[in-house]
Amino acid sequence: MKEKLQKIREHAMAQIREAGNLNALNDVRVAVLGKKGELTSVLKGMKDVAPEERPKVGQLVNETREEIERVLEEAKKKMEALVREERLKAEVIDVTLPAKRNLSGHRHPNTIALEEVERIFIGMGYEVVEGPEIEYDLYNFEKLNIPDGHPAKDEQDTFYINKDIVLRTQTSPCQARVMEQGKLPIRMIAPGRVFRSDEVDATHSPSFHQIEGLVVDKNITFADLKGTLEEFAKELFGPETRTKFRPHHFPFTEPSAEVDVSCFKCGGSGCRFCKGSGWIEILGCGMVHPHVLEMCGIDPEQYTGFAFGMGLERIALLKYEIDDMRLLYENDIRFLGQF
Repeated sequence: MKEKLQKIREHAMAQIREAGNLNALNDVRVAVLGKKGELTSVLKGMKDVAPEERPKVGQLVNETREEIERVLEEAKKKMEALVREERLKAEVIDVTLPAKRNLSGHRHPNTIALEEVERIFIGMGYEVVEGPEIEYDLYNFEKLNIPDGHPAKDEQDTFYINKDIVLRTQTSPCQARVMEQGKLPIRMIAPGRVFRSDEVDATHSPSFHQIEGLVVDKNITFADLKGTLEEFAKELFGPETRTKFRPHHFPFTEPSAEVDVSCFKCGGSGCRFCKGSGWIEILGCGMVHPHVLEMCGIDPEQYTGFAFGMGLERIALLKYEIDDMRLLYENDIRFLGQF
């Protein structure tokens, strides 16, 4: 038995020396120490050994196993070290190479313009209010003094879900919802997405954004409206900006006006940007119609107010001198990356 164990040990040592990789080394372990290995077979044959010899034979088997396991472990560690060294040589990192630049996202031009407008009005004591994009006809039209039969309610201009529900055409419904809560005074702006049945071109889209404002309080006059919008224009376009109010008509305001600002490119002398006029239209406004106040539960004898509305895209186009609205929605990283 001693000679047999000696042969197993010598044969195992020779195989370990000849093993060229970790897989071959594992094969030696299985062949010698596995369930069907040579040493395991010797242990299974212990029943044929005389009882008085079994302790000595068992000790020899254990010593042989321990020696083979020790040599196997040493050989494994050496091979793993060689493999790691080779991998490190193959994966050399050149620390002098420039780092890969991470492409970081940033705010969209619309978002930049919106945050600037919100900053200006919050600084004047306004709060920002949001409302649903799917709106009742009652709030989108009726409470804004736009009755049945008005051209604005034509299906050629408005997306109807059914006869009572529309995709809002303006953010003015937010104003009606706030007014009917009866918490006065009111100083608010309502930014958000709106929808109109327009063809897509350089200045139109079926989905765009508006920012509308509302003030309701006692003794509010057109002078308050003018002063507010003049201050807004100077904050947004520069301290030298001048404003001009032109008479207009809106169903929910009376009197109504459209507001122009002096061209911030040429200072009002006339250029390509302002088409030679020296002025650029930016928004519509007016004093809240008494009938609108009444329908929202506010006494027009006690309270007055003014409202205004502007297109967010128009502000962004003017501020950044963009000549095609479609560029804002095409997700072209070459364009958006400029902001």
